[in-house]
Amino acid sequence: MSCLKQVLEAIDILEDSKVNGLKIKEEMNKRGLSHVEVRSVEGKKGKTDFIKILIPGKRGRMEGGDNPTLGIIGRLGGIGARPQMIGLVSDADGAIVAIASAMKLADLIMKGDQLMGDVIITTHICPNAPTKPHKPVPFMDSPVDMNTMILNEVDDRMEAILSVDATKGNRVIKVEGFAITPTVVNGWILKVSDDLINIYERVTGHRAYVVPITMQDITPYVEGIYHINSIMQPWIATKSPVVGVAITSEVPVAGCATGATYINSLEQATRFCIEVAKDYTAGLCKFYEEEEYKKLISLYGDMERLRGNFTSKK
Repeated sequence: MSCLKQVLEAIDILEDSKVNGLKIKEEMNKRGLSHVEVRSVEGKKGKTDFIKILIPGKRGRMEGGDNPTLGIIGRLGGIGARPQMIGLVSDADGAIVAIASAMKLADLIMKGDQLMGDVIITTHICPNAPTKPHKPVPFMDSPVDMNTMILNEVDDRMEAILSVDATKGNRVIKVEGFAITPTVVNGWILKVSDDLINIYERVTGHRAYVVPITMQDITPYVEGIYHINSIMQPWIATKSPVVGVAITSEVPVAGCATGATYINSLEQATRFCIEVAKDYTAGLCKFYEEEEYKKLISLYGDMERLRGNFTSKK
């Protein structure tokens, strides 16, 4: 199974300087996905369209079944930095994988292969986002604040979450392709899921690359502490396990850089998301070992305080 076609189609749609959430919704409707929501939000630095795509499974919650629901979040500041930069920026990776994943799942349904459980895909569409300083390379900024971002990305129905984000502007995970993070649950950074490693290895054909996230990386952005990027921020708004899917490179690449859309990396990451969706919604994949997590809580207590002053009000 390849996702190359869908990745190329997603890129073609997203590189339009006039793209918005409604255009993405129209495209999804054409592909048979009718449960699509668009919400325009304006912040201090501009406007963006949040999009939510709900894809029902054969025995998913939407149909009254009990198979689990996977969430796929395309994290980014913006898909473009116009007028300063022309075209898609490196930071668009999260949106590309999210939209391509929705397209692939739609195509599978059209061909008679519907997943067992539901999948909820969210991202946002902003072709003219601001930038901000960051070392070793500049980051993309967002037109809205982080609290607003994660509230619109995270859905309470997501029982496990893949958070997809360009992670090229750093010096700690320098590989071509994509990498996954350890699982984060309620402020605990747990071991890397064996099931996700197995899926990673079958998708890529090589050993799993892992992002060495730290406690700093899961603290709220508003605290002003250094983060590798915002890939793990969704955990703050959910009780469900979160795993980052990081699009990586061998050298630091700025989030606002153009010409840095690496097709093979994006195709592999999209295929990984689809394979996780297949297995997780069928009950064949665990993001973490619940009994071991419970033991950690009993021994050392929870880490809920790491949510900071996060508010669940939109």
